[in-house]
Amino acid sequence: MRRVVLVLMCSLGLSSCADEDFFQHDAQLPTSELTERAAAGPDSAWVTAGRHYDRSGFHRFFWGHHNRNLWAEPVKLPVFKKDSLYGGLKVVEKGGGFQTTSFDLQDSTGRFYALRSLDKDPVDVVSKFWRSTFVANVLRDQTSAANPFGALVVPPLAEAVGVYHSHPQLYYIPANDTSFGKHAPAVQGKVFMLEEKYEEPADLTPEFNGVTDFEDSDDAIRHRFNYNTYHINQRGFARARLLDLLLGDWDRHKGQWDWAVSKKGADTYYTPIPKDRDQVFIEIQDGFIPSIATSKLLARKLHSFDDDFSDVKAYMVNATFVDERFLNELSRQEWQNIARHMQQQLTDDVIEQAVQRLPPPIYALAGEEIIHNLKSRRSKLPEAAAEMYRILAKEVTVPGSDQEEQFVVKRLDNERVEVTVLRPSTETSPGKQLYRRTFYRRETEQIILRGLAGEDQFTVSGDVAKSIPVTIYGGLGEDKVVDSSSVSGWKKYTQVYDTERGNEFTFGSEARDRTTDDVRVHAYDREGN
Repeated sequence: MRRVVLVLMCSLGLSSCADEDFFQHDAQLPTSELTERAAAGPDSAWVTAGRHYDRSGFHRFFWGHHNRNLWAEPVKLPVFKKDSLYGGLKVVEKGGGFQTTSFDLQDSTGRFYALRSLDKDPVDVVSKFWRSTFVANVLRDQTSAANPFGALVVPPLAEAVGVYHSHPQLYYIPANDTSFGKHAPAVQGKVFMLEEKYEEPADLTPEFNGVTDFEDSDDAIRHRFNYNTYHINQRGFARARLLDLLLGDWDRHKGQWDWAVSKKGADTYYTPIPKDRDQVFIEIQDGFIPSIATSKLLARKLHSFDDDFSDVKAYMVNATFVDERFLNELSRQEWQNIARHMQQQLTDDVIEQAVQRLPPPIYALAGEEIIHNLKSRRSKLPEAAAEMYRILAKEVTVPGSDQEEQFVVKRLDNERVEVTVLRPSTETSPGKQLYRRTFYRRETEQIILRGLAGEDQFTVSGDVAKSIPVTIYGGLGEDKVVDSSSVSGWKKYTQVYDTERGNEFTFGSEARDRTTDDVRVHAYDREGN
């Protein structure tokens, strides 16, 4: 009776859905499951990721079926043995995440790992006023939209298309485990995911051939904008983002990436390593209330994983900052080449074997549907790539760095504008073409050039009847801007923003002088905070 009352109170928002009675403990398993667990011995256990998400039909009508059946299904998982796994793991620090219990661990060789609870409690992301109300319970309940086992499917798919990846594993930490010392109460009786972290040279493995180190997004972005000898591997990032679309992973903000560092002469290159695959294969748009809340006018980014790409933009909302900065160079044809190559690598066998990494009870419930959806989405990858390109091509920003660059803009004809960015040679680095792309008027409404700091040069040329507007932000430093271009009509197709003093301007008939004495004209969001 107490359980019935608690379920009713939880559904009405009068009691926390995180109450320990809603977590599936050993004693609550069916007899058949207990028998198999006993036969498994001390190295494994039958557990559920979140029995508390198994709700009534009435509740599901309003709040969605989501992936509740997967959270509530018993699975056999290995028992986490901190003192013996990988030669023994030690806790480096407790993570500071708002929704999960997490730890940074290190093994005897110096390699780092992340250990995160599979279940989440998102209550801390809302203000204190709402934490004791039904809103907190609704947020907790909507965690059921995630597929708790989806990350296990990712490695073979990533491997096939040439995207770096971790190797996540699920473990159960028994209720009597004391190996975490003062942190033991936070981990006992819960399911955790363990995966490698990529932070130090000690984390290098043979799959990172040619890689010398790792950096997080903040460091990679800072170096990219500070120095013109640091570059993002844009083709590698496009592959990674198309893999995100294939998986339905909408949560790809700046913090969801690490970067593999490789060097070639004076230049350093960053290749992406996606991490935190918590949101693959989500089911969020069912249920009366979620179907309304996830409309294009509200939480558009929360988009269910199904058999097509009905809303590519939804998968780009959280990644806007990185997409705009790290995918500004590729042509439509390059996007298509990448998508078609991925299609070839993602064979039926690769997809089927990847999905078979799910625990058998979970595969029985969802495996065939996930396989069908992945194969269907694979067939539509070129269409998704074309749509992603279309969205990104509408307005393109081409940033330089805090060092000297030369921006060369040529209005080739009525349809095309070519932008090239050059690095002049110095004592420490040779000259190099940093950027080159031809833009098409039917695709691009505006090109924005940002010199940032350094003594930059901008030249604009070409005599045409129609063209794409070009906006120039000289940035800090003594810049030189020369516009000799001409476009028919009254509209000015070159806009120049900079401070009035300390720069040299040669404006022809096409440039509009937007210089000012306000230094805020140099502002550019580098950090994405």
